[in-house]
Amino acid sequence: MHFPISDSQPVTADAVSPVPRSSAPREAPPAVTAMVRLIRDTWAKSEPFIPEISQFFYGMLFTLAPATRDFFPINMEVQRGRLVRALVHIVQMVDRPDDLVPFLTQLGRDHRKFGVIPRHYEAVGTALLASLKNHLGPDWTPEVERAWAEAFTIVARAMQEAAAADVNPASWSATVLEHRRLTWDLALVRVQPEFPVPYQPGQYMSVEVPQRPRLWRYLSPANAPREDGGIEFHVRAVDGGWVSRAIVSHTQPGDVWRLGPPLGRLSVDRTDGRPVLMLAGGTGVAPLRAILDDLAQWGDNPKVRLFYGGPSREDLYDLDELRALAATNPWLTVTPVVERGDEAPGCEQGTLAEAVTQHGSWPGHRILVSGSPTMIRATVSRMLVAGSALDQIAYDPFTID
Repeated sequence: MHFPISDSQPVTADAVSPVPRSSAPREAPPAVTAMVRLIRDTWAKSEPFIPEISQFFYGMLFTLAPATRDFFPINMEVQRGRLVRALVHIVQMVDRPDDLVPFLTQLGRDHRKFGVIPRHYEAVGTALLASLKNHLGPDWTPEVERAWAEAFTIVARAMQEAAAADVNPASWSATVLEHRRLTWDLALVRVQPEFPVPYQPGQYMSVEVPQRPRLWRYLSPANAPREDGGIEFHVRAVDGGWVSRAIVSHTQPGDVWRLGPPLGRLSVDRTDGRPVLMLAGGTGVAPLRAILDDLAQWGDNPKVRLFYGGPSREDLYDLDELRALAATNPWLTVTPVVERGDEAPGCEQGTLAEAVTQHGSWPGHRILVSGSPTMIRATVSRMLVAGSALDQIAYDPFTID
């Protein structure tokens, strides 16, 4: 069981919540609420010892299930406490089934690419509980152990059921056809999968590159599905990003990538009549560009307003192409936003959150937000304060910036 390890922000307490909370979530049974309270209380006592807990966890896991060592990078320093934090964050969400179940369904499908089988889930659960017990001492009571075990069982069962129900390949091989630097830290990469990947415009997928085996990065196709199956990615080299820097600096035509299954919930329903507001930060424009690419195939579309933001005009690398698309599609309006720079004609000034809320609360719109976790948090929070309804807003949890 290998929760996301990549340049992308993994699902931890510091990341965006896996899926937007529903406007009217089901209330968890009292027993589940009590279970989660025990888990959170004991985790608060454990969190200062993450390095020690993580070391014990991996030692136990690789003893119980030696094959799981092949799921992880050779250099475990890259991993550190990410998996333990991700596991705990997800376990703490079992009292939010409306949020958690859709996310676990996708996560279970995604983990098929590692060859995860039921006994691996059991080994992960055993190792997690053993490592917590080892460091909690007398605070690890029978009630606490039962709470952790039951919560982990709920998570593991949902993931396994989703994996068993998926009839698609666990992963796809794709050959790099083109690698082009757009800026010093940004590259366009075009790949040709061996077989078409059944993704929908707006979805993302995990990618493994030969320069960084066993390290996966979440990327979003920047184009709608094509007849030839080709996929275009926009990749920015992030600070400390092992995979993104390798892609930008060292990818060459002929490299063979491995692609995980499509994930994510960003989409536009052309038939529901609602206008669409899109908010994109940096390379977060890629999944929204894929949706626009798909809509451009149709003559009758909802009105779409795209706010495309970055620190400076140079960061809006796709602006000229988006403006060209808007020039031939009257249903699309593109508004660039820059945080600094007085010489940015045609651009609004400020953050995306500031720019979009200056235009009101956008009642009746479907709102899609894409960018870094920091950008998503700030933008969604500001929009809620401005009066937008939570059920209007859709975003995915993993950074693609």
